[in-house]
Amino acid sequence: MLKQIVSLLPLLMIFLSFPTGFAQSPAQAPVAQPPAQAPVVQPPPKAPLAPGPAPSGPPNITAILEKPGQFSTLIRLLKTTNMDSVITSQLNDSSQGLTVFAPTDKAFAKLSAGSLNSYNNEKKARLLKLHLISSFLSQPEFQTVSNPVNTEAGSTGEYPLNVTVSGNDVKLTTGIVNTTVSSTIYSDGQLAVYQVDKVLLSSNFLGTPSPEPAPATSTASTSASSSSSSSSSESASAPSKPDKADQPPPVSTADSSAQASGAMPEIHNALNAIPVAGFLIAALSVCL
Repeated sequence: MLKQIVSLLPLLMIFLSFPTGFAQSPAQAPVAQPPAQAPVVQPPPKAPLAPGPAPSGPPNITAILEKPGQFSTLIRLLKTTNMDSVITSQLNDSSQGLTVFAPTDKAFAKLSAGSLNSYNNEKKARLLKLHLISSFLSQPEFQTVSNPVNTEAGSTGEYPLNVTVSGNDVKLTTGIVNTTVSSTIYSDGQLAVYQVDKVLLSSNFLGTPSPEPAPATSTASTSASSSSSSSSSESASAPSKPDKADQPPPVSTADSSAQASGAMPEIHNALNAIPVAGFLIAALSVCL
């Protein structure tokens, strides 16, 4: 055993003289790792946007008049005559806009009893059109309008409307009705609605239309008519001539001469007999 140990000493010395040869190499320092990045949080997918409100159409005239609460008669007329749809169509198709004069319920109550009910739908629509101007007019623009103002009713001769401004008052007249704009109900640059306290009427709605001018007669026709009338009066005053059939046939000159010569002896004898007859009568009277 000792021999074995002695024999191993050289090897042990060699092993001790080279400690690094068999020593475990030092562990390398760990390479610094970059700091771990925080995980990127992906935003949730966006929900699809809800469709926005559809573009609004032209203003609704009946909805505008319902808010004040004093235009129920006008609203009923607009609906029964379909004029509410006509106004909506005009506002949708025209860029000039529209001006509406809106009579209140009290204004319609001032009409003669039963007059409104006596109108057919066509005449009611015509009445409403007298309250419509086919262009937008703000209150300051009334100062620049030309009279008579054209309305939807028709010609200004049959349905006249004149607008005058006095201070802050806008006055309306049709020749039959005079009233004033009381207030502005609605104005958006396209539609203007003004309150009036009387219903606008022309003579056509009162049963007394304007008289039409008499047609001019020419001088020639006047002369002809006067001459014909004078000749008629002369013929009426002149005695009527007998008919030719009733007249005796004409007598020739020779026949008339013969008749005269034949009658002469008879006349002569009659004249000669007159004294003899007188003598005889006288003698008889003396004898008696």
